[in-house]
Amino acid sequence: MPIATPKQFAAMLEAAQEGSYAYPAINCTSIVTLNAAFKAFADSKSDGIIQFSTGAGQFASGLNNGDAAYGCIVLAETAHLLAEQYDVLVALNTDHCQPEKAETFLKPLIEETTKRRARGENNLFQNHMLDASGLPLDENMAISQEYLKLCVENEIILEVEAGVVGGEEDGASGSEDTPEDKLYTTTEDMVTVHEALAHIGRFTFAATFGNVHGHYKPGAVKLRPDILKDGQAAVAEKYGAEAQFDLVFHGGSGSTLSDIRETLDYGVIKMNIDTDTQYTFTRPIVDHIFKNYDGVLTIDGEMGNKTMYDPRGYLKKAEAGMAARVSRGCEDLRSVGKSLFGQV
Repeated sequence: MPIATPKQFAAMLEAAQEGSYAYPAINCTSIVTLNAAFKAFADSKSDGIIQFSTGAGQFASGLNNGDAAYGCIVLAETAHLLAEQYDVLVALNTDHCQPEKAETFLKPLIEETTKRRARGENNLFQNHMLDASGLPLDENMAISQEYLKLCVENEIILEVEAGVVGGEEDGASGSEDTPEDKLYTTTEDMVTVHEALAHIGRFTFAATFGNVHGHYKPGAVKLRPDILKDGQAAVAEKYGAEAQFDLVFHGGSGSTLSDIRETLDYGVIKMNIDTDTQYTFTRPIVDHIFKNYDGVLTIDGEMGNKTMYDPRGYLKKAEAGMAARVSRGCEDLRSVGKSLFGQV
């Protein structure tokens, strides 16, 4: 099955909203991580989202290049080919892109979709994120309007953010010393976002409610899902129930399952998973190295063991480790068994 079409992605969002579940959005950087995500979605009979950051694009374009847009095109085209093997719907998204990078990152990717559409092909991406949360809200909305118009012309959904996710993740805004009040999107801000963007076209919204990027022990991140509930209620009261947001959950590592599940009842339809999958990818590699140290390396004049240092051996273990974590994400977000494949 090809990557989801714009129509299929819209149906995915609507189904998640109606069913109070969300899609794991998995950051990928390579063929191995793509395969891990696809395997987990297929095993879970769950649709899902695969996304690439600017850092992933730079990595994929090669050590001597660092072209984030080109690298993401390579990853996305690869994902389109790999997706043909699976009977689930998967949408492609780009993750945090700050305004200063948008001209050389988002615009070339949108243009690539325009070229594909002119040839009668599916969109390269179904969703792009513009993270202008570091700007004052009026400036944030002004640039978000510009890019939402570009996306709407190509049946792409734009993801925006207001409020700051703490911590740091692959260049994303925020830091460990982010003032606490900036970690929470206000009800008034949520109404402003709706008023600025809803008349242009469909978008998703990463409202912040105490989220922090990074790796934390369960319960260490203090979330306030009630912020999402109150914001949705305020928008619905003023503009009707149909005005409620498709919300996105960033910085979920360390969140309790109860907090995660509560957000689903308030309109979260996408949750980013990156830190945890990085760890579960790397952990089996470390285990392999420690257990086969004298085979991986040539020590004391010996030749090592080719079967131990062949990257395919430990990367298969890494792929399996990451896939297991993605499958758990499907369970946490209640998307297991709910694929729309063959229905839309």
